[in-house]
Amino acid sequence: MRVYEMIFSPTGGTKKASGFFAESFCRDRSRIDLTERDVDYSAVSFNKGDVCIVSVPSYGGRVPAPAVSRLRLTRGNGAGAILIVTYGNRDYDDTFAELKDVLEEAGYVCLAAVAAVTQHSIMRQFASGRPDGRDQEELARFADCVRTRIEAEDLPKHLCIPGNRPYREYGGVPMKPKTKKSCTGCGICAKKCPVGAIPPDRPSETDVKKCISCMRCVSICPQKSRGVSKALLTAGSMKLKKSCSGRKENELFFGC
Repeated sequence: MRVYEMIFSPTGGTKKASGFFAESFCRDRSRIDLTERDVDYSAVSFNKGDVCIVSVPSYGGRVPAPAVSRLRLTRGNGAGAILIVTYGNRDYDDTFAELKDVLEEAGYVCLAAVAAVTQHSIMRQFASGRPDGRDQEELARFADCVRTRIEAEDLPKHLCIPGNRPYREYGGVPMKPKTKKSCTGCGICAKKCPVGAIPPDRPSETDVKKCISCMRCVSICPQKSRGVSKALLTAGSMKLKKSCSGRKENELFFGC
């Protein structure tokens, strides 16, 4: 059984949660970074018997559009898929349903799914510090359980996960990162932007039509020169305060 980890993780939270699961599932694995723009994803092909751990964050209850388009180019060829969806303590809505549909259309067989809470990528006070040590232990237990059932061929034929079709509508968020005067023009943000929304020759600018508000540029700027409007952050925080309060738990899903 060859194991692969495909991850879309602009700010690192999804990568961390995925790593806690994947390290326990199989230490010897290959990684594919779905945030890379220059990869020929149509050349990514698997075989029956392979297992792919596919990890994405939930953006407004949906799979991020770049992850969808890149996963659709890959070829599952009957490989098994373990779905990991991370979310910032609000909800994941229809993310699982969409991810399952995308993977099955690309030729994967969905075996199990995990919902994992991570620190909110925009309003960082929600689920602060997660995944934490308690999450790490739980995700490792989930991984052991999934691997045991795969090896014993003890999995139901169909994976049952939450979500609706048609999917929840998502038009993005109005919070687009802007650059402060402290920007040195190093270009790291332009190089690492998953959608090419920052012009390489003008890294202090942002193409708001391309920007998906993933906050990678904010998280990786060495000068801390990128950020979003404090007024919008405050308004967004007030809107999410009730739904993001309290500690939500990770979940494991099998078939039915």
